[in-house]
Amino acid sequence: MASLNFKHLRYFWMVAKTGSIAAASKRLHLTPQSISGQLRELEEDLGVDLFRKAGRGLEVTETGRRIFSYADEIFALGNELLDVALDKSAANSRPFRIGIADSVPKSVAYRVVEPALRMGESIRLICREGQLAALLAEMAVHRLDMVIADRPMPINLNVRGYNHLLGESDLTVFGTARLAASLPGAFPALLDKAPFLLPGEDVAVRPRLVQWLEAQNLYPRTVGEFDDSALLMSFGQAGAGLFAAPSALADYVCQQYAVQALGRVDAVVEQIFAITTERRLTNPAIVAVVKATRREVFGRPGA
Repeated sequence: MASLNFKHLRYFWMVAKTGSIAAASKRLHLTPQSISGQLRELEEDLGVDLFRKAGRGLEVTETGRRIFSYADEIFALGNELLDVALDKSAANSRPFRIGIADSVPKSVAYRVVEPALRMGESIRLICREGQLAALLAEMAVHRLDMVIADRPMPINLNVRGYNHLLGESDLTVFGTARLAASLPGAFPALLDKAPFLLPGEDVAVRPRLVQWLEAQNLYPRTVGEFDDSALLMSFGQAGAGLFAAPSALADYVCQQYAVQALGRVDAVVEQIFAITTERRLTNPAIVAVVKATRREVFGRPGA
């Protein structure tokens, strides 16, 4: 088959969507005979059966269901294209689609993404949060321009992408003044048996933090584990336990969550990466984000 006939695909999509050729013919303002003929042509072109008889009606085959999911996405994108073309304000702004791995601290994510809003040109920011593998798959088909993650791209994924280190920071342990005053000893000894809030298992820095605690013979009492860093810090703000966050954001964390820094864990480093399909960055929005993050968040010289 030289090319896909999108008219025939639309007829198939409408039949599968409405449940019958008769219903599709009314929606498309065509005769049932015309649609039946076009469906046969599409099946011949694709070399597969899209429908099978089920009683007096038709039922979509397993292959047909897979093709329908693609067709559904194609025509949804087509409708989105028309909406953008008709929306003058959207037409004048350039979408910048960023995926943020759910293991990245929310405070870091905001500081990373915010420089895009300060660009001279009009940018319409679209942020998606999810698991890293799913976001990288979206980037591979150009639904995302960049993915922010707390680890490099896994080498076992069949996705073309490049890691750009935005920065790294050791950790600081925080807690409310009231909780800190109730703990005996100085840092880091005060961590032993202290209530502690751990990041979730998918957060890259967690195993390194746990290893450091064990190496120091410190065994805090884990009172909660959180995939969402903002939720973790909110519990910390309420005095539920001590918690760790990047030292580069210490001032922000203290001010935002009304806690105090108790001590630094300089042996444990958290890294933040921008993952893109470009080895050499050319997208102006990505360049702005990378440079500003390196300079303003992590203080990397020459950024």
